[in-house]
Amino acid sequence: MKEILWQPETERVQRSRMFRFLQAVNREFSKDFTSYAELHHWSIQHIEAFWDFYRRYSGIRFSRHPDKTLSSLSMPGARWFPGAELNYAENLLTAPPRKTAILSKVEGQSHKTLTYGELTVQVKRFASSLLSSGIKPGDRVAGYLPNVPETIIAMLGTAALGAIWTSCSPDFGPQGVKDRFGQVEPRVLVCVEGYTYNGKRYSVIETLKAIIPDIPSLQQIVVVSPDNTSLVTERLPFPTVSTWEQFVSTEDHASFSFSHFPFDHPLFIMYSSGTTGLPKCLVHGAGGTLLQHHKEHALHTDIGSEDVVFYYTTCGWMMWNWLASALAQQATIVLYEGSPGFPDLHVLWDLIDEAGITVFGTSPKFISQNFKQGMNPSKSHDFPSLRAILSTGSPLDKACFNWIYNTVKHDVQLSSICGGTDIISCFMLGNPMLPVRSEEIQCLGLGMDVVALDENNRPVFNQKGELACRAPAPSMPVAFWNDPEDAKYFKAYYDKVPGVWIHGDYIEIRDDGSLIVYGRSDTTLNPGGVRIGTAEIYRIVESMEEVLDSVVIGVEDGHDIRMILFVVLKKETDGLSLCREKIQRRLREEATPRHVPHEIYEIREVPKTLNGKKMESVIRDIFQRKTLVNTSSMANLDCLREFEEIYSNRLLRKGG
Repeated sequence: MKEILWQPETERVQRSRMFRFLQAVNREFSKDFTSYAELHHWSIQHIEAFWDFYRRYSGIRFSRHPDKTLSSLSMPGARWFPGAELNYAENLLTAPPRKTAILSKVEGQSHKTLTYGELTVQVKRFASSLLSSGIKPGDRVAGYLPNVPETIIAMLGTAALGAIWTSCSPDFGPQGVKDRFGQVEPRVLVCVEGYTYNGKRYSVIETLKAIIPDIPSLQQIVVVSPDNTSLVTERLPFPTVSTWEQFVSTEDHASFSFSHFPFDHPLFIMYSSGTTGLPKCLVHGAGGTLLQHHKEHALHTDIGSEDVVFYYTTCGWMMWNWLASALAQQATIVLYEGSPGFPDLHVLWDLIDEAGITVFGTSPKFISQNFKQGMNPSKSHDFPSLRAILSTGSPLDKACFNWIYNTVKHDVQLSSICGGTDIISCFMLGNPMLPVRSEEIQCLGLGMDVVALDENNRPVFNQKGELACRAPAPSMPVAFWNDPEDAKYFKAYYDKVPGVWIHGDYIEIRDDGSLIVYGRSDTTLNPGGVRIGTAEIYRIVESMEEVLDSVVIGVEDGHDIRMILFVVLKKETDGLSLCREKIQRRLREEATPRHVPHEIYEIREVPKTLNGKKMESVIRDIFQRKTLVNTSSMANLDCLREFEEIYSNRLLRKGG
C-alpha cells in the first residue's frame, strides 16, 4: 500500500455529494452500501439501472424523457436513452442571472467577469446570428481561438441551435488546422488575429490566409479582435468577414428559444492525435457528454454552485470542454489565456486567491516545473478557498505528490485523473470519500467497467495491463466523422478484443480499487500531457526537400516525455547541422511548439516492417533499455545497430 497523504474527515465525507448519492441509491434500490467499492460494483453490474437513476437524480433538463435506457450492450453500436431530447447549452445556463458564470484573465491583464444572465444573452445573440447566416442543426462551426469568454459563448451558441462545435487553439500551424477542420467542412470559422504567450504577441493572420482557401465549405468568418476594429477583416481574403461585435450586434435575441435534440445528437467533433494518418474526427453526443461530465463534476469532484473551478487548458484539449460543462453545476468557471510561467510561476498560484478558486486543475509538467525550481507557494499564500487540485495529462509521480502536500496545502484533495479525448471524460479519477495515496488515482469512475488485461486479454490485479472497458459508457463517441460503416471506429478501439474498448494505456488496478497509470501503450507521443501523433510530425518533416524519411519516438524523462526525431537526409544535403533549425522552425510554425522534438539525429535508414510500416516501437525499446520484440517482421533488421550506437553515444555525453 502506498503512503496515505490525505484522508477526508468523517464529516467531510458525509457532506460530499458522492456520499449523498450513495444514500439515494440505498433508498431507491433498497441497498445498504456503506463504501464506494460497493457502490461502484453495483454501478457496473447494473449499468442501465445506474445510468438511468443518475439521469433522473442529476436534475438534467429533458424536454422529452427516454423510451428506454440503452439500445443494447454491444460495442460499438450501443445507443443511450433513445427517444430522449434535451439541449446541452440550455442545461449550462440555469443558474441565477446575477451569479458569476465566467471569470477570465489574459496574460498580463486584469481579470473580467461575466454573469449567467450576461452569458445567456450573449449565447442567444450568437445563436441568432448563426441562424440568420443560414446555419442549421448538424452544420459545423469551427473555433480557431484562445481560452477566452468568446470561445465559450460561440460553443454554447452553436450547441443552442443544434450545430456542431469543433476547435483548435491558435498555436496550431496551417497544416495542423487543415488536417482537422478540412475534414469536417465547417461553414463558419470563428478566429482571432493573434494571441499572447510568454510576454509576446503572435499574429495568426498568415496562418488564416493559408487555411481559408483550403476549406471551401466556409461561408462566414468571425474575427474576435481585442479592439473590435475592422482592420483585421480587411486583411483576410474572404468575402464574408466580420468582427465579433458586427456579427452578434445585428440580431434581436429576445425571440430566440433553445432547440431540443435527441440524446446522441452531435455536439462536439474532437480530434485524435493522428498516429497513422490524418487525425480521426471523434463525434461526441450532447446527452452523453453532459451526463458523463455531470457525474464527474458533481460526484467525483464534489462541485456545486458554491464552487469556483479552474483548469489550465487550451480550447484544443478536451479539458476545455470538461471545464465548460461545470457550468451545469451552476458553478463559476475560470479561464486563463497565456503562459503558466509568465512573468514567473507565481501567476497561477496568485490566480487561486484572486479568483477564490476551490478546484484547481493543472498538469504534472506544471507541478514538476514548480518542484524543480524550488517553488513554495505556501510561503506567500494560505489558499483559504482551495480544497481540491486536479492533475491530468500523464502520470503524477511521488515527488510531485509530496511537493503538493509539503509546499502548497496539507489539507487538499489531490486528484490525479485519467481518460482522454476518445471519451471526452475520465475512466478513473478522484473521490471525496476516499484517501489520497502517493502515485495513485483514487478510483474508477461510477458506471465505468474498466479492467487491466494481460497479454492473454485476461483481467489482472496488482500488475500492469492494458486499459480496457467492457461495457458502453454514455460519452463514448457516437461516431467518427466520414465513417459510415464504423470501420475506423471499430479499428480504433475494438480490433484487438472485439466487443471490448481497448484504450491504449497501461494501468494497474490495486486490490483496494486505486489505480496506477503507466502511460501510453501505443506509439502516440505525450510530451507535457499533450497527445501528438507521429504522423503529424512526419507529414511536415518529410515535406521538406532535404528529408527523405524520418521516424520519431517518445522516451520517459523524469516527469515528462522526451521526443527524439531521426531523419534520413538526401546525399547532397550538407549534413544535419544546417537542417536542424529548419526542421524545428517548420514544426513550430506549421504544427505547434509542442511538436518540436527535444533531440534530432541523422540516420541512414528507418526500421520498417515487410509491408513498409515504420517501427517506432523497436527504437523506443532501444532507448528505454528494453528487450526487443517483434523484430521478425522487420525488413531491415541491420539498421538497428545505428540506433544502438546513437543511444550509447548519447549516454556517454550525458555521463550515463
